[in-house]
Amino acid sequence: MKRREIIALLGGGAVGLLLATRGQADATRRIGALIAFAKDDPETEERLTGFQQGLAKRGWVEGRNIHIDYRFAAGRADRFPVLAKELVALQPDVILGHTPGAIHALQRETRTIPIVFVNVSDPIGLGFIASLPRPGGNITGVLHYEATIIGKWLAMLREIAPHLTRAALLANPKVSSYQYFLRSAEAMAPSLGIELTDSPVQTAADIERAIEELARRPNNSLIFPPDASTIVHRDLIVALAARHRLPAVYALKTFVVAGGLMSYGTDQNDLFRLAASYVDRILRGDKPADLPVQAPTRFETTVNLKTAKALGLDVPAHLLVAADEVIE
Repeated sequence: MKRREIIALLGGGAVGLLLATRGQADATRRIGALIAFAKDDPETEERLTGFQQGLAKRGWVEGRNIHIDYRFAAGRADRFPVLAKELVALQPDVILGHTPGAIHALQRETRTIPIVFVNVSDPIGLGFIASLPRPGGNITGVLHYEATIIGKWLAMLREIAPHLTRAALLANPKVSSYQYFLRSAEAMAPSLGIELTDSPVQTAADIERAIEELARRPNNSLIFPPDASTIVHRDLIVALAARHRLPAVYALKTFVVAGGLMSYGTDQNDLFRLAASYVDRILRGDKPADLPVQAPTRFETTVNLKTAKALGLDVPAHLLVAADEVIE
């Protein structure tokens, strides 16, 4: 073989290798994820495991055919705009947005990159989508709660503490669907003979002041709808509720595991697995505008008997029977 032919053959092989390598790189899809909690928070680890499992079930594996860029706000609403800008600059194929604060920030940065939300309860009222069956833009996802769930939380408080006449709703209006739940609570509380208190909070100091003030009024109780700010301060909240002997119901099980009284809410891992199913469909060519918002499919009740005893409360038998987990 002549020298010129050898060089040509080697050159062709090099080009072929380069094209094959480039093809592999192009096959790797990029996913962004803007998460409200800290990276090392057990809640973060558990939820992202559910998300990754949901992707793997559909053939998407980190390091093989997807790369996930994570950003963690660690409960700080002021971090969302900066982190959203970073993610959008990476031009991922799709972005997972966790909580309303994350979606607000992402929506300001892009109207073209597909976004899948999780832990968002009022996507229409917040201006993320046009309707649940036809979102209409670049955003779709998994509904966290319907507003009527507030009736369940109020009823649970009356069942476990029949003497209660007051309840306060505590959450951060800047990062949660506070007004969404407040309107529903104001409509439902009178039928249960409960006077509702509006208690917006943002910082740990706000939470401490609010609970101490609420504790001065007799027969009071607390309701904590889903909110990244209060989750970050769950240990403080549980300690204050115990110190002031205030019955509380939470939207998330993590509060009860930390020592809170009881919770009724969605299975968080299941929500993140559902979100993964929409990330999969978008990666395969579906448009967010045509993907109906999914409703949660699994709910769980958790009761802490040790906390109930410390508060001098008897847990009704039917509540124990209905509980998915009882902590003793």
